[in-house]
Amino acid sequence: MNYIDRRKWLKTAGLGSGFTLLSGVSTISAATNQIVTEKTEGSIAKLNSNENPFGPSKRVRTAISEAFDKACRYPSFVFRPFLEQIAEAEGVTTDHIVITGGSTEGLKATGLTYGIDQGEIIAADPTFQAMLRYAEGFGSYVHRVPVDENMGHDLNAMAQRINNKTRLIFICNPNNPTGTLIDKSTLSDFCSSISKKAVVFSDEAYYDFIIEPNYPSMVSLVKEGMNVIVSKTFSKVYGLAGMRLGYLIARPDIAARLRRNIMAMTNVLAIEAAKEALKDDEFYKFSLQKNTEAKNSIYRTLDDLNLQYVKSHTNFVFFKSGKHISDLIPAMQKEGVIVGRPFPPFYDWCRISTGTMENMKQFDLALKKVLG
Repeated sequence: MNYIDRRKWLKTAGLGSGFTLLSGVSTISAATNQIVTEKTEGSIAKLNSNENPFGPSKRVRTAISEAFDKACRYPSFVFRPFLEQIAEAEGVTTDHIVITGGSTEGLKATGLTYGIDQGEIIAADPTFQAMLRYAEGFGSYVHRVPVDENMGHDLNAMAQRINNKTRLIFICNPNNPTGTLIDKSTLSDFCSSISKKAVVFSDEAYYDFIIEPNYPSMVSLVKEGMNVIVSKTFSKVYGLAGMRLGYLIARPDIAARLRRNIMAMTNVLAIEAAKEALKDDEFYKFSLQKNTEAKNSIYRTLDDLNLQYVKSHTNFVFFKSGKHISDLIPAMQKEGVIVGRPFPPFYDWCRISTGTMENMKQFDLALKKVLG
């Protein structure tokens, strides 16, 4: 069983349809991997950055500790074996891969590459802003296309914005902050056709949380030689947000252009952590299980309060609080819960990340108190 097939199997083995857990997920995982401490008096539930509170796993922590003997060396010492591991995992050659300091560095490097000299970029609104704001700093004009009535990408409206200055179409799928997922056949058709007019960037930071069977990664289009770039990260399901490691997959000539604009790169400890994380199937499955449990808890809280929300394909939920976010943030923090930042124009909506079940209890009590 190859790497990609194994990942698909792990997702389906741990999760059933409709966000329902199967009983086959090992309960030993919780005792083995949950290193997060339980709530203490005055503790804060940090639910604003879509992090995995259970990582790094114990196996990864051991790998990091053992890697300190290599920390006196520059990353080139361990870079090539890791590059080969990623390329094999994605089913491409190494010249398709650009290693980055978190996927955010890859997004910014892409924004610079295609946004400089007044290149235009098209994106949904709201969506993840790192690439867009960085590109604007180098003179790019960004067409921000409002999401549709279901909070998803309005692909037709985005296509209509294409002109002779358009260099890149940015798609965050599943989308941050709305948590929506583009229909898989629609996505493939859109990327295939639009990539003939401009480069398409598919941000797949939350791809691992998708439970829809056989949902495609746009890496398949990269393999066909299309003008498509895909970004992936170790920050989410692997629990390595603080280590700063991600990568881009693109056709070799595109990858070479992007590579020239990488600035920070990554480090020895992050690489050794990621190498072990890719092998730790138990923690991968555990993370998906815990994420689903937490999302279901969030849904119950929102249902109790009769609040509108978007069913999420990520590790966060976007919901309509009815309270301006600038008022909700301090009110929730006063109750020990940190929630997501503003996402204009949806100022009466809030993004809440999944956390431990203790965090979810804190969120439930806090939101019900704040909203009365």
